[in-house]
Amino acid sequence: MRENEPPECVSFHGGHSGEFCNHAEDTLAEIVEAYFRNHFNRVGISEHMPPPDDRFLYPDEQEAGLDARKMYDRFARYVSVCRQLQAAWAGKMNIYVGFETEAYSGALSFVQKLIREFRPDYIVGSVHHVNDVPIDASPALYRNAADMSGGTDALYCDYFDRQYELIRVLRPPVVGHFDLIRIFDPDYPARLEKPEIQQRVRRNLELIRASGLILDFNMRALVKGATEPYVSRPILEQALELGIPVLPGDDSHSVGTVGLNVGKGIRILAEMGFDTCWQTPAFAPAQQGGHVCLCPPVP
Repeated sequence: MRENEPPECVSFHGGHSGEFCNHAEDTLAEIVEAYFRNHFNRVGISEHMPPPDDRFLYPDEQEAGLDARKMYDRFARYVSVCRQLQAAWAGKMNIYVGFETEAYSGALSFVQKLIREFRPDYIVGSVHHVNDVPIDASPALYRNAADMSGGTDALYCDYFDRQYELIRVLRPPVVGHFDLIRIFDPDYPARLEKPEIQQRVRRNLELIRASGLILDFNMRALVKGATEPYVSRPILEQALELGIPVLPGDDSHSVGTVGLNVGKGIRILAEMGFDTCWQTPAFAPAQQGGHVCLCPPVP
């Protein structure tokens, strides 16, 4: 980006399509074309990983007659189609083939297997479950997970502890929707300030900085009715203080949500003083079983 030019539109968390995700819409080719129409020069596609076994199928996947084996096969097709699109759009738009993780029982070792087999350009490290219960699917399941933890404060602590383990084990180039745990908690601003929770937030941010990772500034929270993106402002201020790079992500699930609110996210980051010469996420050289992803930071 030249001096005085507006920041480039990028997203490295999104591109979910109805072709490969039951709660999304449209084909992956249509999603990619929509990014081009919306003037994205670089975009990371991060479809959800398949589950290691049938225990972690979502209801819509079960209703569609899917099982872990079929979802693994679908994931393999996703990577193949995304690589084809990457080649087809070369010279017009840079596409990075990735996937979004889970962090339930058995997920981290399965992610490592998927990385070795499919050699993605990057991954988004996300936590959607606590106590193996999905915390973003419904308020009822959120309460169920909180009851298993011993209350909402304890749920936050368990969430950030699980996130810390994910970051420590996987070193994901992008850490997805860092504070997703607030999704069904209207009291989250006060809760995030509680010492036992804030200590974990800070610990995780410091590990992100030490590991050279990037935070996802996830705009899908606004689509779902939240008043601010993931990450919330107080945590974002800590990330700025620590010098952690942040990338906007639309977390798109359809053509209609491609790029949605990314411009707003970029303005927030620019006004706060974040570097808007966006880095391209890349694995550390020791990752991917010796495979090095050649995705250098933007000059």
